[in-house]
Amino acid sequence: MAFVPIYILIIGFTIVIDYFAGIFIENAEGSRRKLFLIVSLIANIGVLAIFKYYNFFNHNLEFLLNGMGLSNPIPYLSILLPIGLSFHTFQAMSYTIEVYRGHQKAERHFGIYSLYIMFYPQLVAGPIERPQNLLHQFREKHDFDYDRVTSGLKLMAWGLFKKVVIADRLAKAVDVVYNNPQDHNSLSLIIATIFFTYQIYCDFSGYSDMAIGAARIMGFKLMTNFNNPYQSKSVHEFWKRWHISLSTWFRDYLYISLGGNRVTIPRWYLNLFIVFLVSGLWHGANWTFVIWGALHGFYLVFSLITKDFRGRINRLFHFDKVAFLSVLSTFSLVAFAWIFFRANSVQSAFYIVEHMFTGLPDVANNLLHHQPVLDYMGLEKRSFILSLFLIVFLETIHFIQSKRSISEVLAQKSIYVRWAVYYVAILSIIFLGVFENRQFIYFQF
Repeated sequence: MAFVPIYILIIGFTIVIDYFAGIFIENAEGSRRKLFLIVSLIANIGVLAIFKYYNFFNHNLEFLLNGMGLSNPIPYLSILLPIGLSFHTFQAMSYTIEVYRGHQKAERHFGIYSLYIMFYPQLVAGPIERPQNLLHQFREKHDFDYDRVTSGLKLMAWGLFKKVVIADRLAKAVDVVYNNPQDHNSLSLIIATIFFTYQIYCDFSGYSDMAIGAARIMGFKLMTNFNNPYQSKSVHEFWKRWHISLSTWFRDYLYISLGGNRVTIPRWYLNLFIVFLVSGLWHGANWTFVIWGALHGFYLVFSLITKDFRGRINRLFHFDKVAFLSVLSTFSLVAFAWIFFRANSVQSAFYIVEHMFTGLPDVANNLLHHQPVLDYMGLEKRSFILSLFLIVFLETIHFIQSKRSISEVLAQKSIYVRWAVYYVAILSIIFLGVFENRQFIYFQF
């Protein structure tokens, strides 16, 4: 609304449609219930289609028509993508679907339903909440609780640290390399890809931490959205730990609707692949995102097809007893897919893939002859080393967290130790943070 005031009507339109659709679905019987659900879904998906995908599909249609020697008569639209459109649209759709399935009573209070859609902490980038978890909380009395407030503030501080100290610092190097990949050698391409793997995690999980923390301060509980995803031992496990609110949304409302795994094996594989294709398209109207989704769909289907064979190999060579190998292979697959997510175009992505390893012999030769192999990718040497240290620090925190809650450990320490940690965190944000007004990555979705 700050950019285009009339855009407030977009979210107003979907709120009104879904509010009445929920009531009509609950009161209706038979096929009329499905009719009202379809009206609601068309309204929500229609808004997404116009503002997010219209020009994308029109561009591809023009490409096909030009290939056949025809011109495209459909005009392009000069429109902005409303911030967070995909998030609050999916949250709205979950409401009407849950009412239709009988898992949620229709909300009669228009203000409370509007608050469910527009709850400010998670409005623009999630977590994508379900009505069963959030709606009832708006009717509950939330008294001041010191422990809850301080817990929320700590979580917000940790999220802010991940965003401005780690993600935005890594972003400077990633942007330099990915905006001009042809100017960099294989080593820089590999490092930039690893940097982006951590940049997008710290950027997005940092937002989620701040959203959950802000809600917690006010007495509201939002769902966990990340759970140390880079410690996953398989791609399947990764999607149980990454953007949990979206992956469970697709599972509950698309995957199960397609039949899930209650179908023939080929159809099961197709269902998985379709879900990840749609997930890729949800992230952005660009073929780079579609390929990213297709890659993850391929990973999952391929892992199912080769499950027995890989099991025999693991038992034969005892790979299954070395968890680190599974974590490393999963991380490598996920990082490779991120290339297409971050690249500015499909051509740029394939250039990076093609040149990521082919130039390593030249890098090795330069190392042997004591010649420079790294230009620090837009960072000073100290800043580059700090970036590496921050990644190691992050993974150390994750490792400790997987064994025991750091909050519980801190709570058992003396007040001097606790406040020393808090001051170090605050001073780190102030002095190590990169404050360049860099928006959150997922705001564009």
